[in-house]
Amino acid sequence: MNITNDIRYIGVNDHSIDLFEGQYEVPNGMAYNSYVILDEKIAVMDSVGEDFAEEWLGKLEEALGGRKPDYLVIQHMEPDHSSNITAFMEKYPEAILVGNAKTFTFLDQFFETLPANTRQIVKGGDTLSLGKHSLQFLLAPMVHWPEVMMSYEPTDKVFFSADAFGKFGAFDYDDPEGWACEAARYYIGIVGKYGTQVQALLKKASALDIATICPLHGPVLSGDLSEYLSLYDKWSRYEPDKHGVAIAYTSVYGHTKEAVLSLNEQLQKAGVKTEVFDLARDDMGEAVEAAFRFDRLVLATTTYNNDIFPFMRDYIAHLTERNFQNRRVAVIENGSWAPTARKTILGLLEGCKGLSISENCVTIKSALNAESRAAVTRLAEEFAV
Repeated sequence: MNITNDIRYIGVNDHSIDLFEGQYEVPNGMAYNSYVILDEKIAVMDSVGEDFAEEWLGKLEEALGGRKPDYLVIQHMEPDHSSNITAFMEKYPEAILVGNAKTFTFLDQFFETLPANTRQIVKGGDTLSLGKHSLQFLLAPMVHWPEVMMSYEPTDKVFFSADAFGKFGAFDYDDPEGWACEAARYYIGIVGKYGTQVQALLKKASALDIATICPLHGPVLSGDLSEYLSLYDKWSRYEPDKHGVAIAYTSVYGHTKEAVLSLNEQLQKAGVKTEVFDLARDDMGEAVEAAFRFDRLVLATTTYNNDIFPFMRDYIAHLTERNFQNRRVAVIENGSWAPTARKTILGLLEGCKGLSISENCVTIKSALNAESRAAVTRLAEEFAV
């Protein structure tokens, strides 16, 4: 596949993977993207996952047309992009590995046998000339590893963005929901903690004339890039995408679930967009993504061993470690003799910035009654506005 006349796509599709990074469900597979720039000197942009060495090197060899690469640019040392550096160097031992100082610290941690005399250390702002084309390097630490860097090719106006602007799904998967849905789940799960660093990256990128974004996962982005840039700006500022309510719950004997279903029904009748997640059964990544996508969140759980139900505690940990903020939050708690879930939840959320906590707490003592049903209705009326 040609990105431009001189830039080719040589990535691979992983349709056998079930969990990305051991936790994110990827029913539509995963793309490990790699690119090659053909010029007087040839630069390969990143490697691919460990199981795809033969396929990747075959695609590279076909693109090279009998030539040999001069450089392998390592933008990110995470194994899904770096596992085949050794295989590359075995086939092309005269090639130079290009990375920053932190790149090579990680390189030596992953691989013990790569020679030190085939390395070129670059800094942010440095340029690598290939002939007609060149690469300008931007350091992007903690987007989402400390060694991450990105590269801009000014002749064709191509931005090689490492993990930024990536999404779940294989390269050959035509997502009917468009880019934003799985890109949001990917961003929140993988990069979401590092909003400040993404803002710094966007500031650097705003000085570039970009026609095409080539990420390490998902589709190549071209044409009108404003949607992608705008969403990344919004996500990294922790602003909600949509008005609506995410409802996350756990329920032992069904009484908390009954309250959740009642709340959901009343909100939907009022025309409010909602999504409901049973944290014991539904995909955790989807539930986390929904909490960031909507401007309102309801947490419903039981008091459990003088704490809260484990799946709810885990869910809140996923939110707080990603800097959850700037949302309206309400709690539905259930406890037969000492309901303290709301107090525990608010303590876990204490460090989150910009949260507006509803005073309409629904407290269920064992099962719903007239009083707690009325409290559900009051909460529905509040969150319908």
